[in-house]
Amino acid sequence: MRLKSSLLGVAAAAVTLAAALDGAGTPTTVPVSMTPSPGSAPPPSTAVPTSPPPSGAACNVRYSVYTWDTGLTSSITITNTGLTTVTSWRLKFPLPAGQHITTGWNAVYSPSSGEVTVRGLDDHVIIGPGAAIAIGFVATHTGDTDSPSSFALNGTPCSLG
Repeated sequence: MRLKSSLLGVAAAAVTLAAALDGAGTPTTVPVSMTPSPGSAPPPSTAVPTSPPPSGAACNVRYSVYTWDTGLTSSITITNTGLTTVTSWRLKFPLPAGQHITTGWNAVYSPSSGEVTVRGLDDHVIIGPGAAIAIGFVATHTGDTDSPSSFALNGTPCSLG
């Protein structure tokens, strides 16, 4: 019988809410006979948590570079440190002055210098929570072999490490 009285309580609450939303007079109250009996489980909470979600970057980028004369090879590992899967990702970073990407792997790079936007290619478009993907490129340089100063994944700044 508890199930029946719980269902009646839910139905009464729905009628009360509908009346309140329609502005149709005074909402009805649930009779005592329809409330859960003593010792039964309380109704599930629908309260919205007031604490903010955890902060911090949703991604981590590890950047390494090997240089020679007027060329360099960069390896980039993107790790999803968030709780949800990242799909159709875009990674943005400022390529240091004098560096020009000539080719890349596992991603499409555009433009070849300046503020570069990288998007996943083929089987590198989804990054699950805690997962990482590896991309990279070959570039020419005019002496500046510094690493990019920042990275952002789908507009969210990434931590470096």
